Amino acid sequence: MITSNPTLKLLMIDAASGFYKVQRYNVGDFFGPVDLGIHLAHKYNSLNVGVGLLAGSIFPGSNRLIVNGISPSWHGFFISSMGGAGLVFDNLGINMFSIVGKTPTPSILYLNRIHGEEIEVELIPVKQNTVWSQGRGGVYSMMQHTLDLLGSRYENDPRILAAGPASLHTDFGAIASAPIKKGEVTFVDTWAGRGGFGTKMVQQHGIVSIIYGGTYVDDDFRDRSVADSWFEDRYQKRLAAKDMEATTKYRFDPKFETGGTFGVNYATLKGDTMAFNYRTIYMTEEERLKIHKDFIVDHYLKQFNEETIKTKQQKTCGEPCSAVCKKMQGEFKKDYEPYQTMGPLCGIFDQRAAEKINHYADMLGFDAISIGGVLSWLMDCVVEGLIKPEELGITGTPIFNPDGFKVVEDSMHNANIGIALMDQMVNPKGVFHMKEGARKLARHFARRKGTAVLDKFVYVGFARSGWTVPNQYWTPGVLSPMAIMGKYYMYYGKDFVPPRQLGRENAKRMLLELVMDNLGMCRFHRAWAEDILPEVIESLYGLRDKFQRSLLLTASRINSRNASIFWESERNIDYVFTFLKKKKEVDGVNNPELDKWISAFETDKRAAALDFWYELHKGIHESLLEFH
Repeated sequence: MITSNPTLKLLMIDAASGFYKVQRYNVGDFFGPVDLGIHLAHKYNSLNVGVGLLAGSIFPGSNRLIVNGISPSWHGFFISSMGGAGLVFDNLGINMFSIVGKTPTPSILYLNRIHGEEIEVELIPVKQNTVWSQGRGGVYSMMQHTLDLLGSRYENDPRILAAGPASLHTDFGAIASAPIKKGEVTFVDTWAGRGGFGTKMVQQHGIVSIIYGGTYVDDDFRDRSVADSWFEDRYQKRLAAKDMEATTKYRFDPKFETGGTFGVNYATLKGDTMAFNYRTIYMTEEERLKIHKDFIVDHYLKQFNEETIKTKQQKTCGEPCSAVCKKMQGEFKKDYEPYQTMGPLCGIFDQRAAEKINHYADMLGFDAISIGGVLSWLMDCVVEGLIKPEELGITGTPIFNPDGFKVVEDSMHNANIGIALMDQMVNPKGVFHMKEGARKLARHFARRKGTAVLDKFVYVGFARSGWTVPNQYWTPGVLSPMAIMGKYYMYYGKDFVPPRQLGRENAKRMLLELVMDNLGMCRFHRAWAEDILPEVIESLYGLRDKFQRSLLLTASRINSRNASIFWESERNIDYVFTFLKKKKEVDGVNNPELDKWISAFETDKRAAALDFWYELHKGIHESLLEFH
């Protein structure tokens, strides 16, 4: 057990003046980047970046970098995370840094710690538009420029966090990073995508890139024999064996002859396939199964398995890990949700077309899930004749009809339209802009053209203008009125759960996810980590009870500012209604509660949806009270 008075070390940086100072917070008062982050976010509106107490330890997945603050797109406190980037961060000898204020001119933030000396902090002006237009473009050029400029100052390979043009021109720009090996930026890009923290970094703080690293070595917990004894006591397995078992899906699952989120999800979706801006929810099960077989299994997934899985093109996020979850095809990294929103959701079922549009969105630095949802909505509106192509700065009409769909040619046609739409979004003189977000844009079109435009957009709304595109699973949980949505702070199982109970399940999931995020752990290791980490905190600090109490306090603090709003879009309501019908008619679920809700939706869809939403809301709130 650590017997001295352990503290969280925070580097506070004022970007306006360049001044900085180190502050210390006792472990026990705070446990990590989330509970300390919410304290700082509401006090200073800071951008907070940090690692958990186990960063640098022998636990696989313990080096996740956690980013949080008040989100410019969600408009509430939000948490985003990035794989592997905590490993180099640990060399700074701090747990977290917070940025307040804004630089007078766009800048790179330089952080370095050499052999235990004081951290070097410097702000270096940069011509962001010039850099973004060079080389590979956007975030990739910014990473390369930053490395060329400052990499020689580091004894070990540093890590870089970069933003792209989407962060300057929209409210949902992401933060990108990639491991640097032997002085070269690799292709394995990792993202703090959800929540628009690239936008926050650029627009609110004037920082377009952050480079960090050092040689600081802490005598922190690294004893594998102690960790193995915990695992053997609990699972009768050593740490490595249990982790191999828990991360099967992300590496290679022999049951499906594929691996990664892309492979396993697409192999198992079947009638839960969502395509053409969710139009599939209105189709018959046979029609959905045909799309899944003809376009996905026999082509999109087949390409992935042949090109990526069979050739074993898989990497880690930058830390030693058995999951090797980064499934590659040359320079292209393939995860389920980006390749779903900028894939089938946009009428794209071919890897070449999906690579083109996904890579373009990444280069510009968009939150990939949200941009895919926005593109599919705008494309659907053009197909329906609700918005003319020229009003969006594009030529041609997307192909959204599965009948006669040419999987290679039509996928590329749709991808090129999506790229043209993104070009408008990052062009200050574009025919439409997204500085205030997609929900405001939807309202703008709805006032001019009627509510049918807004009704095609599937999103979760928060407060007056906050929004996010939901996770890509056809289940009501992804549209829940939780205080943080768009990540996995909710229950997303495929089974029918009555809404009041679903709200309670969401709350349970949030508390478990907070275990992971506040300790900087990758959720791909959650099968063992959620279970054992409170014991680790007890063994190291003797503070398990305080740690678990802090989780409920943090969840209740986040939930106390829950400004979720009832579904504004008709397609949101239909998303839930068609799910319920599918459970009954296709999956054969016999449940009186399910029958009751289907009957209510059939009688008055909007009134039933409001009741469903409020029941969900009740379950959430009654579970996330600080005292109960």
